[in-house]
Amino acid sequence: MVEQHAKGTGGAKRVLLVGGGHAHVAVLADWIRRGPLPGARSVLLTPEPTLRYSGMVPGWIAGQHEQGDGLVDLVALAARAGVELVQDRCVALDPDARTVTTANGARIAFDFASFDTGGEGRGARLLGADPRLLDVRPISAFVARLAALPAPAHVVIAGGGAGGVELAFAMRNRAGAGTPPSVSLATGAGGLLPGFAPAVQRRTARALTRQGIAMLASDVRFESGAVAAGGQSLEPVDLVIAATGSAAPGWLRASGIAADAAGYMAVDAQHCSISHPHILAAGDVAARADRPLAHSGVHAVFAGPVLAANLRALLDGHTPRRAYHPRPHSLYLLNTGDGSAIASYGSLSAEGRWVLALKHRIDKAWIAQYAALARGV
Repeated sequence: MVEQHAKGTGGAKRVLLVGGGHAHVAVLADWIRRGPLPGARSVLLTPEPTLRYSGMVPGWIAGQHEQGDGLVDLVALAARAGVELVQDRCVALDPDARTVTTANGARIAFDFASFDTGGEGRGARLLGADPRLLDVRPISAFVARLAALPAPAHVVIAGGGAGGVELAFAMRNRAGAGTPPSVSLATGAGGLLPGFAPAVQRRTARALTRQGIAMLASDVRFESGAVAAGGQSLEPVDLVIAATGSAAPGWLRASGIAADAAGYMAVDAQHCSISHPHILAAGDVAARADRPLAHSGVHAVFAGPVLAANLRALLDGHTPRRAYHPRPHSLYLLNTGDGSAIASYGSLSAEGRWVLALKHRIDKAWIAQYAALARGV
């Protein structure tokens, strides 16, 4: 383990990528295709040797993918991009001193940094602590723990967003479960698929009912050791999955860098920090200051090339100009676990096996491009 990285060794600028998320794999891909950043020494700090593509996890649960599918080899990508990989986790940031501290106590100095670490799970904070609670975040730990658990008889999913809905469908159709488990989806006060078009909400509600998944318009809580929603016990319950979104990392809140009210790093349209423009961020760790932008893997994927272009600009001594302008609508393909899927694009919706086939094709193509880069193809 490197105890300390000297900033600008031999006159070279140090570029630090913190986190191996959806946006940063696009940065690594840019450096592979276009060549490493000239005059720079680059480091990727990430706790995992692979990125697990979260969009394929429901399909794995339902037996449509293998557990090893949907992984991006960060070690191979970093090597091909000429990037030193440090397998550790960020626990502190000093944006003025331009250093990051890792869980193992190492300090990594940088001239320019980009953050794509994701947020932190907040299931225990919102629902309470209980051995039956399984938070979706971090996704790698979620997959590992779920794979080791015995088949549950009754599962409660907390969270009515797209992630919670797909997990409800996936658990109802869990591969190898024998008798399908009973599944309850607690959407909370926000309801089913908040922000989605009514047509999509109606299609999804019909599919949930068709599969026998109970919908509860209440928040789930652990109360005196029991799982309850709306003041009513849901027991017996074997597993509670928290799909309640992410919270800003504690180290980010403590860093003093500009943040929004929820503690996420505040960035502009170029995904540069509004207080420390030598620092960039994308994904769940960031919040756009100029416009609302949902924490979604879709936006992280599209922000990746923006990070790559603006890091090159910073190294060249230029002001970052590349901006991420989200499309008016994003395409969402919700896997219903039974061989079908629901498509959502603005006010439009569709449903069928062809939608699932489209989803699989898109997901596998995204993974395949990075597999090819990792192999040097």
